[in-house]
Amino acid sequence: MKKFLIAIVMAALPVMGNAAGAKVPLEDIDIDLENHASLQRGMKTFVNYCLGCHSAEFQRYERAAQDLGMPNELVEENLIFGTHKVGEQMTIAMDKKDAAGWFGAPPPDLTLEARLRKPEWIYTYLKSFYVDPSRPWGVNNVVFKDVGMPNVLEGLQGKQTLHCSKEELLSGEVLIDPLTNERKNECLKSDGSGSMSAEEFDKTVYDLVNFMAYMGEPSRVESEKLGIKVLIFLFIFTIFAYLLKKEYWRDIH
Repeated sequence: MKKFLIAIVMAALPVMGNAAGAKVPLEDIDIDLENHASLQRGMKTFVNYCLGCHSAEFQRYERAAQDLGMPNELVEENLIFGTHKVGEQMTIAMDKKDAAGWFGAPPPDLTLEARLRKPEWIYTYLKSFYVDPSRPWGVNNVVFKDVGMPNVLEGLQGKQTLHCSKEELLSGEVLIDPLTNERKNECLKSDGSGSMSAEEFDKTVYDLVNFMAYMGEPSRVESEKLGIKVLIFLFIFTIFAYLLKKEYWRDIH
């Protein structure tokens, strides 16, 4: 029990730290849990770039396959590595003690991360790594200062460098050159070494965050549809109840 409480406190420290300091403006993201193509691409990115260190132990491969419209055989062949079965949870083999030694703390489980942090935070965070030789992994993050993880998406995005002051960073103001239509105060600039263009990378990160939002609320779409049906039922029931009430009161009066 003591270890469990300590784990909760440690997990909450980054959130508390972020809440206490000045916050960087977050980019908007429109989550679409009915876009199966996006969710499928997001699951692929999650498995290939996140699942090596971060587990999603409250999510099962089979549930995701069913919800996202993928055959179990396709998921087993392309999205499951090692000895996992399609009906099992998305766990990892990394030992927590080893992870603590490598990263300073075990990487958190990501099943509910989108509900904890919000999709806008994750989306901005994943796009905001920049080169910082003073850090153990050679990178830092605009959204999460002194982050303890490497930039796992660097091969897709390229290396970014920071080109603005702290005041400009926190203001969120973007200046556009009227002649070239280019951003004049872009804080983060990629060196172009990534395998994707900026637009392609943004789409990849969107798909990944979209999938993480699905993991946090896998029944959300079904619940919303059911909620609409319940409201329609209550509306119709109210009409009949009102008519029945009028019929009863007619005899009384």
